Amino acid sequence: MGDLHVRAWQHGYRGMMPDDYLDGLRPHDRIEMWRDRLGRDDELSPVLVAELDGAVAGFAALGRARDEPAADRAPGELYALNVDPQVWGRSVGRSLLVAATGALAGLGYLDAILWVVRDNARARRLYESEGWAHDGGVVTEETFGVTVTEVRYTKSLATSIRA
Repeated sequence: MGDLHVRAWQHGYRGMMPDDYLDGLRPHDRIEMWRDRLGRDDELSPVLVAELDGAVAGFAALGRARDEPAADRAPGELYALNVDPQVWGRSVGRSLLVAATGALAGLGYLDAILWVVRDNARARRLYESEGWAHDGGVVTEETFGVTVTEVRYTKSLATSIRA
């Protein structure tokens, strides 16, 4: 997952983040991050993994919205969705997005949010095609050592909850 994370960022964010930053990403750093994350027993913040031909093809991390006040009606959040660039165009991202949305609904969230780099047209098209909508939220902040502008997308999950 660490290797995939770096490849996805280096290909997906080229032209949106500084080349020296992207070229400096090291799988080892992400491997340690994901080892720590996956080592936690946290049923409320699952990580979904997609496999193709026995190899990790993508992953999605989700859970309670990070920046929302603790309340019964706080939304869920899709924290990350990364797909190996070698399998882009094979519906791995769409499958993960649908599964993550269903998982958030299954955890009882009625609404969900995600943040996406403003200039990431590819990802934004995917989210919009699955019913997510930009709600006007915008933030510019430092993420993993680089300053980026992200926009917030929301989706009602009320119709996604299965009886």
